[in-house]
Amino acid sequence: MQADFFAKKRRNSLAFLLALAGVTLIAIVVTEYDVAKGFTSVPDAVAWALGNFYPTQESLVKLPGIIDKLVETLLVSIAATTVGAAAALLFAILGSNTTRVNAFFGSISRGIATVFRNIDVAAWAMILLFSFGQSSLTGYFALFFGSFGFLTRSFVETIDEASSGSVEALRATGAGYFSIIFHSVIPSSMPQMISWVLFMIETNIRSATLIGLLTGSGIGFTFNLYYKSLNYDVAALVVLVIVAAILCIEAVSNYVRRVIL
Repeated sequence: MQADFFAKKRRNSLAFLLALAGVTLIAIVVTEYDVAKGFTSVPDAVAWALGNFYPTQESLVKLPGIIDKLVETLLVSIAATTVGAAAALLFAILGSNTTRVNAFFGSISRGIATVFRNIDVAAWAMILLFSFGQSSLTGYFALFFGSFGFLTRSFVETIDEASSGSVEALRATGAGYFSIIFHSVIPSSMPQMISWVLFMIETNIRSATLIGLLTGSGIGFTFNLYYKSLNYDVAALVVLVIVAAILCIEAVSNYVRRVIL
């Protein structure tokens, strides 16, 4: 019986790999992608980057301005994530099977979160450009909507996994709805929720660079400005600053996770 089970898993895995290979082959044919040329061009690209795309002593003059734009990007990302997390917590409580008021409100909350989650932040930025133009506010709302959708789904799953037992125990003692929320759901789910928020901050900082290209703000716009003006040394410095910031944020995030989890 066990041998048949593993044989079936191997057949399913093989079928999936064959289907994936078929889709890849079709994509190569449809897009007329030259695989050989793609691989052989890598050494030339690396040689060009090593010969042109590196910061110089002259580019360091631009560092204070780059740092200012980086700080702007970091603040917008953190603000969008934390406000989105607050809204997501409310919708997650209403949408969770453990804490929902009724099935109707639960379905509405999940549906709204699904819509926001399945629209990429870049798409949100392009949609919002019509209303707010190229500004930091456009980037903020794009990151906020993306964070709200993702965190609502994550918080719903966290609440269902972390607090179902304690909620049932409190209900058996006759505790009220808000007493259950504040004395069981939030305390038991908070460490995992904080972990999700930290993950979302990291993701938004990366996404904010792309959003800046569309909204004309932040560190992404700074990179685009120098790259298009052929100032590759300054553009390389911008990239290094972004990488350093992401690594620092990730290190802090991992430390906080180790402390709270």
